[in-house]
Amino acid sequence: MTYNLQRVKAPRLSGLPLKIFTALLENRLTRRLLVPGLLKSSGMKAFRLLEPNVEPTGHPPLPEAAPSQPWSPEDGIRLADSAAAAAADHRSPNEPEGLPTVVDFARAYRSGKVSPEQVARRVVEAIEASDRLTPPLRAIISCHPNDVFRQAAESARRLADGTARSVLEGVPVAIKDEMDLEPYPTTVGTVFLGREPAQRDSDVAARLRAAGALLVGKTNMYEIGIAPQGNNPHYGFARNPWNLQHDTGGSSSGCGNAVAAGIVPLAIGADGGGSVRVPAALCGVVGLKATWGRISGGGSAGLCHSVGHVGPLGRSVRDVAIGYAICAGPEQRDPITGHQPDVSLAGLDAPDLSGIRIGIYEPWFQDADTDIVSVCEQRLKDLETAGASLVKVRIDGLEEARLAHAVTILSEMRDAMKDRLAAHRRDFALPTRINLALAEQFTEADYLRAQRIRTQALAEWNRVLSEVDVVVTPATACPAPRLTPGSETTGESDLYTVTSLMHYMIPGNLCGLPAISFPAGFTPDGLPVGLQAIGRHWEEQVLLKVAHVAEHSLPPRKPPVCWNLLDDSD
Repeated sequence: MTYNLQRVKAPRLSGLPLKIFTALLENRLTRRLLVPGLLKSSGMKAFRLLEPNVEPTGHPPLPEAAPSQPWSPEDGIRLADSAAAAAADHRSPNEPEGLPTVVDFARAYRSGKVSPEQVARRVVEAIEASDRLTPPLRAIISCHPNDVFRQAAESARRLADGTARSVLEGVPVAIKDEMDLEPYPTTVGTVFLGREPAQRDSDVAARLRAAGALLVGKTNMYEIGIAPQGNNPHYGFARNPWNLQHDTGGSSSGCGNAVAAGIVPLAIGADGGGSVRVPAALCGVVGLKATWGRISGGGSAGLCHSVGHVGPLGRSVRDVAIGYAICAGPEQRDPITGHQPDVSLAGLDAPDLSGIRIGIYEPWFQDADTDIVSVCEQRLKDLETAGASLVKVRIDGLEEARLAHAVTILSEMRDAMKDRLAAHRRDFALPTRINLALAEQFTEADYLRAQRIRTQALAEWNRVLSEVDVVVTPATACPAPRLTPGSETTGESDLYTVTSLMHYMIPGNLCGLPAISFPAGFTPDGLPVGLQAIGRHWEEQVLLKVAHVAEHSLPPRKPPVCWNLLDDSD
């Protein structure tokens, strides 16, 4: 087969044209005229001609594995504390001066330089200040200061009496508004869901709370996570701290810009089609999508059950490793997590990449904006200098996988919202309505065909990952898009940008493979560029090792919009 991955070409719509197009697509008569052209331009007409002669796979089948001994959240805390203790005393080269990491917070508390109460006040002040900017950052959409101050006081007492729960004791962490967190409602980016506060933490929030994290609130997100962008007309543009006129990516948009701007060093997002890795790449931070079933989705909105993952975004690879260690592992509320091997951070502090085989599929790697490719090629040289072997590979079926993923995720999101569509269709933002209207055109036969293609994709990636340890690509095919003036109230539909941002994301979700995005450098315009590594099921530690070595090759840099919560000037 030849390289065939496509990006959908369609007009970029916002404002009145978007309103008109949405109305025509939702009208029974005019929809019949529009849908055939839309299906053809998106590739769906060709998709329906495919006849895979394999059995369907309804979700990523995970290799049989078992832990060496029963795993508990306490084991995750011990692993996280060990990773923090192994941190060098000096600042890692990738950590811009003035923007502290998890380990910096832990050291500052234990040295008496600052207290959790001081940091809690600074977090609240930073959130308020970020929304007074012109234009506002819109990272954290819900914060209860009194609850934050209460948590901080409890952390301070534990630190004072020597009963700190973990390295995360008192460290600010934010949660995507797709996962339950007491005492906040879970709106999933809408104006009609989450009318009442959550009565129970999601599994990841519960683990972080048990580790002593300072849970500061809910982050902005693209409505129901249905696109990899940061524009939410209900809660405002999530803007990029490197340039406020540019997008953060999404759908975990507020996680990306909150971490990049220093409001928190760690946030927890969700990824159904790049929604952790895209904002990590565009905001210049690290984002890990673990193996499907590695981190519990219990207490989440359940938007796309067979491709959705929960994962951390952090200031550094070590921050992400700490968040991953605490959140990963079996969880009773999510039976999918019950059959996994030990959570490991083995090799995180290895000095080089000797013995690591990095696969490069050149046509795919090169299929991005010139500035992106140039930056990513330089990082490849650094990885090779660090001892990795670069191996040329071939990966077939990328376009078929893209289409199968589109059918799968949109069908599952449509079904997740089916009980609300009749009563609340007009409460959704216009771009969400367009996506849901398109999803309503997919049939049971389309979904079944998509799962047959998933079977083929799994076989192909198992073959490729038997030849190499990881596959490395750019994280996105374009840098952070410039926001369209005037689309704040209506949102926008831009399928070419959507497919450019998701260009390298799909295999990780369709096949349930772990994948990480980490900083690679900057475009000439000063926008971050991310590099992605995709690995075998359950081998997150290999990805973290590659990313950790890579981050030491970058000079320190911080965004123009940022806050230092450890600044002791007060």
